[in-house]
Amino acid sequence: MAPGTGAALRVLAASVDAKAVAEIGTGCGVSGIHLLHGMRPDGVLTTVDPEPEHQQFARQAFRACGFASNRARFIPGRALEVLPRLADAGYDLVFCDGDRQEYPDYLAESLRLLRPGGVVVFEGVFANGRTVDSGPQPAEVLRLRELLRTVRESQELVSSLIPVGDGLLCAVRR
Repeated sequence: MAPGTGAALRVLAASVDAKAVAEIGTGCGVSGIHLLHGMRPDGVLTTVDPEPEHQQFARQAFRACGFASNRARFIPGRALEVLPRLADAGYDLVFCDGDRQEYPDYLAESLRLLRPGGVVVFEGVFANGRTVDSGPQPAEVLRLRELLRTVRESQELVSSLIPVGDGLLCAVRR
């Protein structure tokens, strides 16, 4: 993750005084560390990943950074199977860094999960410049374009595309 992307995640979490954050795509824990640094000291990060070993790496990374074990809840599984079990309007921020072909579906779940004033963030929406390339594109890029169009046209969201890393799409739920 680019340093600017991590800094943006910290600021976004702090700006909503995040107590509850859902993360799609635990990875090795880098984004989770940034989110935890921006969250309230009593905040809890719920992180979902289909790979248990990713979550084990993240658990170790969080511990190495001094975060108490009760600051993160690890849920193994595919995001679209796990997210429906999470509480409606129970989250201040949802960070999406999973399967980009599922991003439009993550948006629908995120809107259900977010409280009014909460923020949804999608990482990697530039797809290395391919979302603006006029040539034929793979399904992943077409799905990213669908996400960008849906967010832009939504009356429920106030959005911005932040040019850090490979692009952060941020939207506040009204």
